[in-house]
Amino acid sequence: MTETFDAIIVGAGQAGPSLAGRLTGSGMKVALVERHLFGGTCVNTGCMPTKALVASAYAAHLARRGEDFGVMLDGPVRVDMQRIRQRAATVSGTARGNVEAWLRGMDKLTVIEGHARFTDSRTLRIGERTITAPRIFLNVGGRALVPELPGIDSVNYLTNSTILELDRLPEHLVVIGGSYIGLEFAQMYRRFGAQVTVVERGPRLIAREDEDISEAVRGILEDEGIAIRTGADCIHLARHPKGVAVGVDCAAGAPEIIASDLLLAVGRTPNTDDLGLEAAGIAVDERGYIQVDDYLATNVTGVWAMGDCNGKGAFTHTAYNDFEIIAANLLEGGDRRVSARIPGYALYIDPPLGRVGMSEAQARKTGRKLLVGTRPMTRVGRAVEKSETKGFMKIVVDAETQKILGAAILGTSGDEAIHGILDMMNADAPYPALQWAVPIHPTVSELLPTVLGDLKPAAG
Repeated sequence: MTETFDAIIVGAGQAGPSLAGRLTGSGMKVALVERHLFGGTCVNTGCMPTKALVASAYAAHLARRGEDFGVMLDGPVRVDMQRIRQRAATVSGTARGNVEAWLRGMDKLTVIEGHARFTDSRTLRIGERTITAPRIFLNVGGRALVPELPGIDSVNYLTNSTILELDRLPEHLVVIGGSYIGLEFAQMYRRFGAQVTVVERGPRLIAREDEDISEAVRGILEDEGIAIRTGADCIHLARHPKGVAVGVDCAAGAPEIIASDLLLAVGRTPNTDDLGLEAAGIAVDERGYIQVDDYLATNVTGVWAMGDCNGKGAFTHTAYNDFEIIAANLLEGGDRRVSARIPGYALYIDPPLGRVGMSEAQARKTGRKLLVGTRPMTRVGRAVEKSETKGFMKIVVDAETQKILGAAILGTSGDEAIHGILDMMNADAPYPALQWAVPIHPTVSELLPTVLGDLKPAAG
């Protein structure tokens, strides 16, 4: 017998539970299907556990710097990896339990545990259970991409998910992938006390960022003793008595690195390959991401895709915004669009990188006349007071419209201070509106008007 609902949500990640609350609150009878862990990537293997680990790593780092602040500690700083892992697991587990309790207590919502697969465009099967609805919302997330490297099947490796189970300190952690996830884990494990090497196929780290950002990030990591190997064109793996032999073809450095542990951090892939999308006629792109329009609707009427699986964003906040767009359009008669979203994100090394809008390189490609303002963190009072002066601030402005096109803040509190720029861009306000603000001292944000007051034409 087929059970009928007003709406079905597949996946209890960032967007799914909130949408369930809005739909049931509007009087709909809703089913939510989750095959694994409530809360999705952010709660279980992403933001919450990793930022808990970052916090532990920062505590270890600050303790080692105690004498810089006149705080004397007896003996070397030690870390207890089992307690560190348990703390992160507790943070994650508490959040997961809260999400599940909220859903199970939601009026008009039926929670179904199991693996959902389409049998047609309106029907899903979960084990022996069959459900149907005129509205189906996919929030199935993604997972770590395992690249087809030579020798990959012969060695043990970690991903961003499985490394969370590690309760010991690696002797030498080699991270393949010099972008956001890889760099966060690289720095945290270096601060826990491991030897760490980052191997990146491209010519520089975090290639989507401007070169000055990439070089500054590299310098920050190398100053902490992390080895960086870029230009690794031919990565290959083999078993070794000490763990894994990582072969690299770099312009400089030894051709082989011996790792006790190997972390793969080369990207993500969507969880769309086993949903039976072909039975529903739902189109995906060459990487498996569900194709959606500006309103997050798929090519099949009555089916939407939210979060990591639609390729429109790879962050918790973009997934939540997907929910907001769908809810506003479906329930409030709105006209919210993905294309109106201004991209913002952060890299959570220490100091963090806060980013919004275009990079300087992206802005240059538009052909606009640009104004660019920069300031080193060595000239930011708050950074000096904290003895955390690495990094710099940069703001890019359209010279003719006076609108801010993008910004980067690599420095202490950069992930928070960037919101001043993000808010101005969302308000579509010209930069003088922020230039003449009177911010609080001493903060990092107080330097935003200063940077704007020192804008100069971008060098050719």
